Amino acid sequence: MALKNIIGIDHAVVMVRDLDKAAENYRQLGFTLSPRGTHSAHMGTGNYTIMFDPDYMELLGVLVATEHNAPARAFVDRHGEGIERIAFTAIDSAAGAEEIRARGLTPIGPTDFERPVTLPDGTISAAKFRTFMWPTAEAPGGVRIFACQHKTRETVWIPELMKHANAAKRIKQTLIATSEPAQDAAHLGRLIDREPKAEADGAVAVPSGGDRADFVYLTLEQLGKRYPGVPLTGLSARGGAALVLVSGDLAATEKALGPAALRSGAAICVPPAKANGTLLAFVAGSF
Repeated sequence: MALKNIIGIDHAVVMVRDLDKAAENYRQLGFTLSPRGTHSAHMGTGNYTIMFDPDYMELLGVLVATEHNAPARAFVDRHGEGIERIAFTAIDSAAGAEEIRARGLTPIGPTDFERPVTLPDGTISAAKFRTFMWPTAEAPGGVRIFACQHKTRETVWIPELMKHANAAKRIKQTLIATSEPAQDAAHLGRLIDREPKAEADGAVAVPSGGDRADFVYLTLEQLGKRYPGVPLTGLSARGGAALVLVSGDLAATEKALGPAALRSGAAICVPPAKANGTLLAFVAGSF
């Protein structure tokens, strides 16, 4: 029985060493970023969001070391920058946590937190969330998963922040490089009650739910064959490898990316060394 309180990928979290430097890098790639957010003292982190519809990317950095952010710090120390976790949209985080508890897993949370938000008119509001995480050890392919209930969507999905010079519209796929694609896809499938599906090149996809982006588990060799000519230098040693983004205008994408752009088949790519450990692949598509 599918989880009733989880409705697909909400956002991808890219862990970075220097938050402000990473934000400037993504601005140079044609993304519109939110003002920097600062989380609670307990969390010790700050972020910038890159808003799409219905999902988004989050650049996350540790500002002060705390017990809560120890797994994130360990990820960067061991594996470098890159996609460290993926969030699902939660309808009700408390109910969702109980759903996975009923399946024999001990959830972390639910946890309520908020961060200040400067709105386009200059006023200060707050983005409020309630999240829960699957156990830290349950990280298929090295990517942790959690669920995020948005209490104040109007302070997160702000229209002015959803328009990008590079024409990015939404996440189509999250690619996770692993030596055991079938095993890790089956692991995720068990955690979220979804059925893995083998793809033609041997990769294995797991639908995240609804019309949201799929997870795709594949080997580094398979990743290289999907994006020939794109160097994988700088890719996180473990964790998410790439985000496939739907572009509304590939000509605008190529122009905005400038010298970082590499054409690879039908995609326009940014190699991981130029996107904080994450390969970005822009493709045409409906949205």
